[in-house]
Amino acid sequence: MTQTLRPYRSVLYIPGSKTRALEKARSLPADAIIFDLEDAVAPDAKVEARAILRTELDKGGYGNRARIVRINGFDTDWGKDDVAAMVGADIDAILMPKVDSAAQLDELAALIPDVDLWAMMETPLGMLNAAEIAAHPRLKGFVMGTNDLAKELNTRFRADRLPMMGGLHLCLLAAKAHGVVAIDGVYNAFKDADGLRAECDQGRDMGFDGKTLIHPAQLEVANAAFAPSETETDLARRQIAAFEEAEAAGQGVAVVDGKIVENLHIVTAKALLAKADAIAALEG
Repeated sequence: MTQTLRPYRSVLYIPGSKTRALEKARSLPADAIIFDLEDAVAPDAKVEARAILRTELDKGGYGNRARIVRINGFDTDWGKDDVAAMVGADIDAILMPKVDSAAQLDELAALIPDVDLWAMMETPLGMLNAAEIAAHPRLKGFVMGTNDLAKELNTRFRADRLPMMGGLHLCLLAAKAHGVVAIDGVYNAFKDADGLRAECDQGRDMGFDGKTLIHPAQLEVANAAFAPSETETDLARRQIAAFEEAEAAGQGVAVVDGKIVENLHIVTAKALLAKADAIAALEG
């Protein structure tokens, strides 16, 4: 499945140190998995986690799920060895934490030449340099690190996430400008389905492609929130049909449900249907 069509509705963090969790991930309805060697692994377990993860990846069985490995930063004792352990592994991307500049991606790219790069966007400097980072030729995805960003900004928690909206929007603008996947940050209260649903809806309305998750219980909500609804797909089909009919009659616009439909709406409608088809293929 190509990068542009692959769904990223639900992107689940799985600790690289936990064999049982890595095994369970093979059967979970996640569009993508972030195999985490960074925050989810204690310092004294980092080396062992690296070996455990490589063993599980070599076993395979993760199907069409995108496989992304989050390494430790290069300012730690583990980062470069994490990359070395993933050379030749069956993965789709390496995710670098706390990316502040494209130069950090250059260093990573030199160590693993045949794998896509993703960037954790979680620092004020990263927000300010988002366009430069998104323009890196190997960069394919942004993951918002909203917990770290909130800490760096010294914000208070708000359900509307107003204090970090500036940073989120900068990253979204950069991602859309350069064709980069943009994944929203985690929702920490994993038992609060209503709160998660509200934040997923907010992220979807903003333009994010999906949401990072910390617990399998969050998968159903995220998958539903970031998938086209039946109402949306029905409207898209009717818009396309009406526009094609208008074109055949020599007209440049159509009217559906009392609203003007132009070519730009058809581009959006076709993209929505393609996403729905990609999700059906992934789940089938």
